[in-house]
Amino acid sequence: MRVLLVEDDSAIIRALTDILEGEGFTVACESTQSGALAQLEAARFDIALLDVTLAEGNGFAVCAAARKAAPEMPIIFLTASDDEYSTVAGLDMGAVDYIPKPFRARELVSRIRAALRQANAADSALTAGDLRLDAASAQVTKAGREVFLSALEYRLLLYFMQNKNRLITRDNLKDAIWDSAGEYVSDNAINVYIKRLREKVETDPSDPQIILTVRGMGYKVGT
Repeated sequence: MRVLLVEDDSAIIRALTDILEGEGFTVACESTQSGALAQLEAARFDIALLDVTLAEGNGFAVCAAARKAAPEMPIIFLTASDDEYSTVAGLDMGAVDYIPKPFRARELVSRIRAALRQANAADSALTAGDLRLDAASAQVTKAGREVFLSALEYRLLLYFMQNKNRLITRDNLKDAIWDSAGEYVSDNAINVYIKRLREKVETDPSDPQIILTVRGMGYKVGT
């Protein structure tokens, strides 16, 4: 796991780097806003730890840039224990947590791991429009309401969602859904299965916006 640490206190940098590297993290340290922005452009990070006050720039600007560069990356602010404004402002900008200084090593690592677990859980969700498929729990929701699918319908939808924005031919579907079980399925049967699936996941099945037909070629899942 790669951590971007943006902090201008050299003592805190050394202490945090030692703690995190001892827990198996790889740490990239920056003490300025411009240096942090360059890091975000050059590399991918799993989590960012941002001090609010920097010698050059501030952590809020880095947070805003991080939200654009890596929208799913969790951000934790490092703040003075009595700095309520910075805490609230950081959370309002999309940070998942804040850690007051001075911090305890075990609590710090625990809260970092909790943020990473939460982010990884979110990564298991696949979305298209107002449709959401959580692969971790096998739950499908549309506009926040649960959609109940048969096992085959779920397998079809999962394959479609995993291949979002790609052309999916009928042969692709046969290979992925049926061939592994040694079953034969006709083109007419595929039409029926997709019709049933659309009736459950489309707002208007007669005008599908999620499972799109690519005429003469196959299907495609839209955004």
